[in-house]
Amino acid sequence: MRITAYALQRATKMVDKYALYVPKTGSFPKGFQVASLASGVKKNGNLDLGIIVNTNKSRLSSAAAVFTTNKFKAAPVLTSKEVLDVTGGVGVNAIVVNSGCANSVTGEIGMKDAQDMVGLVNKQLNSKNSTLVMSTGVIGQRLQMDKISKGINNIFAEKKFGTDFNSWLNIAKSINTTDTFPKLITSKFKLPNGAEYTLTGMAKGAGMICPNMATLLGFIVTDLPIESNTLQNMLRYATSRSFNCISVDGDMSTNDTICMIANGAVETSEISEQSEEFKRVQGQVTEFAQKLAQLVVRDGEGSTKFVTVNVKNALNFGDAKIIAETISNSMLVKTALYGQDANWGRILCAIGYAKLDNLKSLNVDKINVSFIATDNSEPRELKLIVNGVPQLEIDEARASEILALNDLEVLVNLGTGTEEAQFWTCDLSHEYVTINGDYRS
Repeated sequence: MRITAYALQRATKMVDKYALYVPKTGSFPKGFQVASLASGVKKNGNLDLGIIVNTNKSRLSSAAAVFTTNKFKAAPVLTSKEVLDVTGGVGVNAIVVNSGCANSVTGEIGMKDAQDMVGLVNKQLNSKNSTLVMSTGVIGQRLQMDKISKGINNIFAEKKFGTDFNSWLNIAKSINTTDTFPKLITSKFKLPNGAEYTLTGMAKGAGMICPNMATLLGFIVTDLPIESNTLQNMLRYATSRSFNCISVDGDMSTNDTICMIANGAVETSEISEQSEEFKRVQGQVTEFAQKLAQLVVRDGEGSTKFVTVNVKNALNFGDAKIIAETISNSMLVKTALYGQDANWGRILCAIGYAKLDNLKSLNVDKINVSFIATDNSEPRELKLIVNGVPQLEIDEARASEILALNDLEVLVNLGTGTEEAQFWTCDLSHEYVTINGDYRS
């Protein structure tokens, strides 16, 4: 088989990113088991089916999810929403997910297939309304339910579940499509009372990434007890500052789902919005979600740079976020960053057409725009616009040094308030077109 230069380049990137961003060990939440296998849905024979199960029966689990706002919601999105509506998020103990086929825009047949996936897992767990379902892959094709049904039954019959690192890494692999590396992170946290809990997260996504949300599936599980309504509000808050603050290409999918299950295996008081620990836990979940979401951007299809857009001193968070998002989605900004061109005019233009409710956060005499070096070299800040005035003598050599870095930061200081927001994006390269030009082949 002839190996093209493009294939060799992509394989090299996969090796590099795998070494940089994929953990080699990890500790995982109590009371969860995971399993995965290759059902045959993917043409290349890779892992394409995964199941997460809560085995802690000492207390009812809580589940929450945030779904795509795309008008054409896929069958698994509608099915999972129905499960959460019926249960209120209480007693949901499993997630089943397949990759290789999105089961989207498939009509009543697609709905039945999604419900059948849920039903197969519920039957094995001897429960009702206990399972969420997710799918990712090509839109408009029906699931190969013969393969998926057999795969689900085999996972339980052959007891493929595990709690070790490789089991968790494999389920992270099973949800990948155009991803170049599996996205898995895990962290331990302590509460003031000394109780220790764990968060583990997995995500997939590399293209069609733009709020709200993206071609993105994500799971976060924890052994901390969290009241169901509190969990939903906590996840919605965290998502608005993480998965809804990333962009690769400005496209939104039909299947996007971020879900979280808290099984309460750690013996401590249940977290509610009235708990003293609520703000602390919400902050920890948000920071954790940001790290997971950033991995999606780092794997952006064809990307060469990871870009933080930091908008500071706006009148409110909403304005800061809209401006950061507009800059991040600008094709002209993204291509300039790929070409290492310090074209501040494209950034300023994006700020000017941001769809704000009003212009109170914008004052042309106060705005500042800079590139920030991320490698601690000096001068760290390269000012492009100061108090609305473009800098006529920009150090182009220094600009080239900063823009040559793999990690970049664009800083916008509006100077009209105290609120800020961050967005994470990437550049846009020739390779993006190559990947998406033959996605179905």
